[in-house]
Amino acid sequence: MLIKRAPWVKSSAITPKNVYLSRRRLLVAGVSLAAIDRDKPLSRKLGPVRKSPLSTNERLTPYELATTYNAFMEFGLGKEEPAKLARDFRTVPWTIRVEGEVHKPRTYDLDAVLKMAPLEERIYRVRCAEGWSVVVPWIGFPLSVLIQKSQPTSRAAFVAFQSFFDPAQMPAAQAAQKAGIQFPYLEGLRLDEAMHPLTLLSVGMYGEMLPNQNGAPIRLVVPWKQGFKSIKSIVKVRLVEKQPATTFDSLGFGFYANVDPAVKRTDWNQGRERRLGESEDRDTLPFNGYGNQVARLYAPTGR
Repeated sequence: MLIKRAPWVKSSAITPKNVYLSRRRLLVAGVSLAAIDRDKPLSRKLGPVRKSPLSTNERLTPYELATTYNAFMEFGLGKEEPAKLARDFRTVPWTIRVEGEVHKPRTYDLDAVLKMAPLEERIYRVRCAEGWSVVVPWIGFPLSVLIQKSQPTSRAAFVAFQSFFDPAQMPAAQAAQKAGIQFPYLEGLRLDEAMHPLTLLSVGMYGEMLPNQNGAPIRLVVPWKQGFKSIKSIVKVRLVEKQPATTFDSLGFGFYANVDPAVKRTDWNQGRERRLGESEDRDTLPFNGYGNQVARLYAPTGR
């Protein structure tokens, strides 16, 4: 089985923060791409960022753990590998294409995305299907903003996402490919899920631009679904009529992948999870604790 329950993170595996802070990273919000001098350090701080009432008040996962223990298969199957192997991943320049069943298809550069809407900090729980979880202060804006700008047609019912993939920059992806994973990585949501206020298009975390290993420069965060639904390093958003193919659906995980402790698997217990930075397991909550906001999307099927 490709995915196994993750072992607990040892302190010796933690990469110092200054190791992975790249000198050639992204622009600060509001700064033109043309103004970047790649030979000089850039501030990674994002601002201004407003607080969101949609945030949980739970204790944050330590920054060092959230940025050195990652599931990003393009940079290796081991959880400590992405922080090491994604250091030189080139995220400038970057574009994201919105197309398909829309009246206004368009390609946006990163500068345009950062100016698209006021940035919010949202502290979300995110649970990995492997049974580990984090609480992270993500920075971004609702995905619905991007979708609405493209004006979906009446035929649009689903949203398909595609990650960036370059074998030259991601040679460690060969391990996943040998295990049956196809790249580029694909994900999808129903249109009403994509338009839900909780669905976040994220460009940062902990007050800064996203680190490479966490899905720079643009990723999705869907807090009531298993972590693999929150696709990283997005380059294409396509609105479609029919349910799109996704990477993990092809592996038997199902298209919806809502966090559901009642789901039984033989390889790990979906009813329990381990929060990074904690020594004891905890109960997994239905819809990852966001049931009051999203359960209505699935009535009466409960998918």
